Amino acid sequence: MDLTLHVWRQPGPDAPGQFETYEATGITGEMSFLEMLDVVNERLIEEGREPIAFDHDCREGICGSCGFMIDGQAHGPQRGTAACQLHMRLYNDGDEIWIEPFRASAFPVVRDLAVNRTAFDHIVQAGGYVSQATGSAPDANLIPVPKPDADLAMDAASCIACGACVAACPNGAAQLYTAAKLAHLNLMPQGEPERYVRVERMVDTMEDYFGSCTNMGECEVACPKEISIDFIAMLNKDYRKAKFRGGTSQANTR
Repeated sequence: MDLTLHVWRQPGPDAPGQFETYEATGITGEMSFLEMLDVVNERLIEEGREPIAFDHDCREGICGSCGFMIDGQAHGPQRGTAACQLHMRLYNDGDEIWIEPFRASAFPVVRDLAVNRTAFDHIVQAGGYVSQATGSAPDANLIPVPKPDADLAMDAASCIACGACVAACPNGAAQLYTAAKLAHLNLMPQGEPERYVRVERMVDTMEDYFGSCTNMGECEVACPKEISIDFIAMLNKDYRKAKFRGGTSQANTR
């Protein structure tokens, strides 16, 4: 099939950008969206033109590098799918597709479709760790964990830090990302010692970069891992407890 692409081109973070139009010809339905862009880039290189810059790594929906907007939707029209997992069989011959980077003040454009998501790293650096005794690894299953807690923690840990939640949010909020990173630690016994200090530090750091959550729910819809906004409620509950406790106590009770 043949497609018309309108792609945002911007040579640098401080340079002006604009949409440029490209013809993507000979595209097959088995190609992923990124493979389609690879075909376009190969032709641009053959013509001596600058290829389209976009982030990618594993191309298996795990690393979270591939995020950008496709027809105004983070990662494209298919729910629960990263851009690298989106296949061209969803499109028809002759379709026009608009492609642009995530639009959020906390994610400045590096070039074309690639954005800087360092703000996410700062949130994790603020409290994404647990205290463990040094020495040999403990025996497997030594620490009992209720299965509902383990399952919920695994759901939260599926976050790939792609930034779709921020890009989809009208406020540019990162509550879903932060809530997921907090929950997968706070729900496990190993995360209990720093639970309230962690939530206070990570939320305060988040607020330095991102907007405020008003429960629009767009983040949950855009998330390629379909992480529930229920985790945001857990974050808010723990944050209130942290503030009530003065943010100093390390003792935790659920």
